[in-house]
Amino acid sequence: MSYLEYNTKYVPTGFRKLLYLNWPIIILLTAVSCAGFVMLYSVAGGSVDPWMAPQVKRFGAGMVLMIGVAMVPIWFWRNVSVVAFGGSLLLLVAVELFGEVGMGAQRWIDLGFMRLQPSELTKITLVMVLAAYYDWLPTNKTSHPIWVIIPVIIILVPTALVLGQPDLGTAILLLFGGATIMFAAGVHWAYFGTVFAAGIGTIVAVFKSRGTTWQLLKDYQYRRIDTFLDPSNDPLGAGYHITQAKIAFGSGGWTGRGFMQGTQSRLNFLPEKHTDFLFTTLAEEFGFVGAFALLMLYVLIIVFCFASAMSNKDRYASLMTLGIAMTFFLFFAVNMAMVTGLAPVVGVPLPLVSYGGSAMLVLLVAFGLIQSAHVHRPR
Repeated sequence: MSYLEYNTKYVPTGFRKLLYLNWPIIILLTAVSCAGFVMLYSVAGGSVDPWMAPQVKRFGAGMVLMIGVAMVPIWFWRNVSVVAFGGSLLLLVAVELFGEVGMGAQRWIDLGFMRLQPSELTKITLVMVLAAYYDWLPTNKTSHPIWVIIPVIIILVPTALVLGQPDLGTAILLLFGGATIMFAAGVHWAYFGTVFAAGIGTIVAVFKSRGTTWQLLKDYQYRRIDTFLDPSNDPLGAGYHITQAKIAFGSGGWTGRGFMQGTQSRLNFLPEKHTDFLFTTLAEEFGFVGAFALLMLYVLIIVFCFASAMSNKDRYASLMTLGIAMTFFLFFAVNMAMVTGLAPVVGVPLPLVSYGGSAMLVLLVAFGLIQSAHVHRPR
């Protein structure tokens, strides 16, 4: 930004920053979270315990963190991007060494007051460090092979660590989130064509490696792929989740069976009804109308994020906003595709709706970064 712009344009300071927050995004985030509170109350049989009450507390803490992050100038977050990314990598290594195992995967670090999932934090720090990299790199070097290899390595290192936990869903989000930043920064499309071809080759290699000593995925991940391709193969085993989810969707109809009237969740047919499959409970109780309304709230959040990014002349702030918005989009798109049978089950929660501490807190901090970029842009 030029010296003239810094001296002739206005940047809010002090408590006046609160007036310049992107309030439509805050209202939409609150609306989505409230939908989650209502569904957690429902799946608990009309009780605030054991899921709704902790989730409300986390949301309150997350909103405070979001406002706090928004008050800090965006140049500070640019300067600490590399440190934050390095810290998240160290946490991923710590998970490998002494992380806690839950539901078959080693993903958590016990901090005493909460269990932290470092892979959730890495989704945001990866976006920050890539945005800082392309802010530093001259635009005429963006597509030079040497300068393309560096961000590719930055993306692949945490992806490999997360895949080893194993956490295929988060690994996919890291890959696509990083690729979005590279595309938005202006990397030539031919590189993405090459990656697409390599992806096809990887898929072939994954299937060819099955049953060999160099098998690329875990056995349960192969079963998930088989279930995705043909859920009727094992309707009472690996295909049970998707089958029950589809039944819940179908029974909801247009307007749903009514609040707390869903049979699939009330009779415990739905697996992980408070986390990954909470969307199916919502669709059963509120039908197509309720599911579509939630989807529109998500879409509006993305629209306001893109509008904020497009109006921001700071390269780092714009790229970071686009990257976080795309990561958020992938969150709900992968979850909805997963529970409707359009994608394999990969264990990605529905953002701000599914029960979980790390995901909600990290997402709200990420939106705090978007707010910081929005508040501190010269006007």
